[in-house]
Amino acid sequence: MNTVIRKIGNSEGVILPKELLESLNLKAGDAVVISQDNGEIVLSRADDSFERQMETAREIMDRYKVALQKLAE
Repeated sequence: MNTVIRKIGNSEGVILPKELLESLNLKAGDAVVISQDNGEIVLSRADDSFERQMETAREIMDRYKVALQKLAE
């Protein structure tokens, strides 16, 4: 699969083909990590477990806000 580096605003980027994104189950908005290995670019899915845990914690804190405030007194 070949692609080219393109000018995007003041940056440059690579457009990933739809077929590749579908085969990796990636979509717009997904977090990825870009790294380098022996002169090659490696693109991998970011570990979003921390973000999911924080979102769950926020939901719990919102749900039990009053109880948590009472416990803090």
